[in-house]
Amino acid sequence: MDTRQLEYFVAVADELNFTRAADRVFAAQSTVSAGVRSLERELGGDLFERDRHRVRLTPLGRQVLDAARTTLEATERMRLLADSTGGLRGEVRVGIFTNLTTIDLPGIMGEFHERHPLVDLRLGPSPSGSTGLARDVRLGRIDVAFLGLPGRVPDLLYRDLAVSPFVAVLPEEHPLAGAQSVSLAELADERWVDAREGFGNRATLDRALDERGIARRVSTELSDLGEIPRFVAARLGVAVMPELTVLRADGTVVVPLTERIDWVLSAVARTRPSAAAVALLDLLSERFGAH
Repeated sequence: MDTRQLEYFVAVADELNFTRAADRVFAAQSTVSAGVRSLERELGGDLFERDRHRVRLTPLGRQVLDAARTTLEATERMRLLADSTGGLRGEVRVGIFTNLTTIDLPGIMGEFHERHPLVDLRLGPSPSGSTGLARDVRLGRIDVAFLGLPGRVPDLLYRDLAVSPFVAVLPEEHPLAGAQSVSLAELADERWVDAREGFGNRATLDRALDERGIARRVSTELSDLGEIPRFVAARLGVAVMPELTVLRADGTVVVPLTERIDWVLSAVARTRPSAAAVALLDLLSERFGAH
C-alpha cells in the first residue's frame, strides 16, 4: 500500500462521501474509489459499507482508521525532517477568492515557486466563499486559505494580511454619487447587490447592519466579488464592499462610508501545518507587510 491510498481512505472516512472526499484530495472520484478498493484488496476485507444512500465504516474500517492516521502523521514528520535538510517538497493546496485582481496572486505564487521549486501548488475557490474555505481547512481538504470572516474561526492558525474599510459603490447617476460620504441608513431602502451568504465581506457587513438595527433587501447575489461593481453599473442596486476588493467599473462611483467598518483579510492554516504551508504563510506576510 502507499500513502496516497491511505489519504483517500481517511478522506472518505471523514466525509462519508466519495464525491466530497475526491474534492478534498483534489482527485477524480474514480481515482479515490479505485484507491480504496485497492487498499481493501491488500487488507483482505471491506473498509466501507456502501449503498445508494450512504457510506459507513465497517468494523475493520474503524480499526484501520486510527492506524492510517498514525501512518500519515509519521510520514509527514519524516517529510518535515527531509525538508529541513534538503529543501521543501510536496504540494500546498490553497483556497483563493475568484477574480480578486487587487491581490497579485500570480506574482505571489511565482515568487513562492522560485523559493521552493519542488513544491506543487493546487489553487481553487469555494462556492460558499470564506465560510467554505474555513471549513475546508479545518477538514484538511486544503492547506492554506485566504479568509475574510469577522472574528476568529476555532482551530485555525491565522496570519492577518490587510485591513480594508468598506466603501459604497453607486451608479454614477445616483443622487448620492457626488456626496463626500454616505451612511448605511441612507442606503437602507435601496436594492442591494452583494456576495452570497457565507462570503466574508457579506458576513462582516451583515453583522454591522444588525448592530445598527438596519434591514436591507439584497435583490442580486453573486459568487464573484469582482463582478459586483459591473452589476451596480447596470443599475441593479447599490453595493457596500471592502475597498480592497473593488474593481472599478464604468458607470459607477465609489463613495466613502460615514461609518468605519473594516474587513480583515487573513491567511489561515491548520494549527499543525506542513513546512510548505508555513513557508507560504510567511511569504504572504512578507508581501502584505504584516507579521
